[in-house]
Amino acid sequence: MKRVLICGLPGSGKTTLGKALVKYLHADLYDGDEVREAVDDWDFSMEGRERQMNRMIHFTKESVDRGSYGVAAFVCPTDALRKQFDADYVIWMNTVLTSDYDDTNAIFEKPSKCDLEIPAMSWWMNEDDLEEHVNSWARAIARDIASRKFDPKKPTVQMLGRWQPWHEGHTALFMNAWKQTNQVAIMVRDTGGNDDSNPFDFDEISKSITDALFNAGFLCDSDYTITLVPNIVDISYGRGVGYTFTEHDLGEEIHKISATSIREQMKNGEK
Repeated sequence: MKRVLICGLPGSGKTTLGKALVKYLHADLYDGDEVREAVDDWDFSMEGRERQMNRMIHFTKESVDRGSYGVAAFVCPTDALRKQFDADYVIWMNTVLTSDYDDTNAIFEKPSKCDLEIPAMSWWMNEDDLEEHVNSWARAIARDIASRKFDPKKPTVQMLGRWQPWHEGHTALFMNAWKQTNQVAIMVRDTGGNDDSNPFDFDEISKSITDALFNAGFLCDSDYTITLVPNIVDISYGRGVGYTFTEHDLGEEIHKISATSIREQMKNGEK
């Protein structure tokens, strides 16, 4: 797990990127202005900035201790402060030349080292496209940050099914399963292409799962794996097998979603 620093001048888009990024990292976001407001500390002297940095260190380390990413989005204007913060991943929002605050402009130093620099030409776009553009950046950054790989020795939740097709009910089930161990093994029964009840082959199912979970902020090979398995119709077990069976109550609206109905709609050309 990692601590992430998003630094840059005021108005450079730190909070905007941070809010998008935490959706894809399942992270906690600590916004500089919100943290200052919570403690009512608006001292922007070097001493005040160091206090702010120490608060951000404390909060992000608490997140890591809970098993989450901790993302701090604040100016952090000097290399000395950034060195003390000691982030695992540093993003520099180099999107504006100056801010509205002369005192901050005067002390802000170009980072001597960062993992990612986002320049103005790559950030500001037509306002109509800005949200999707920011989300695209966030998804790409999350993939870069999420170097954690699926660990087959770590406690894992299994999901077994045909997934013909994968739908939002399956995504809701996945999200509940993921919360148990932070990684899920999705197993696809080998029934694809056999008949009208199983029209999708493994590649098509894998893509639909990956796309749906990516849009929900989960990453393949870190949050989950997808494996083709035989057409399993029964799971037999003895006493003390070392695992449990869990039924998740996802509510009536989710439970009434039917893959059969979805296949019929697709067959009839409905969306």
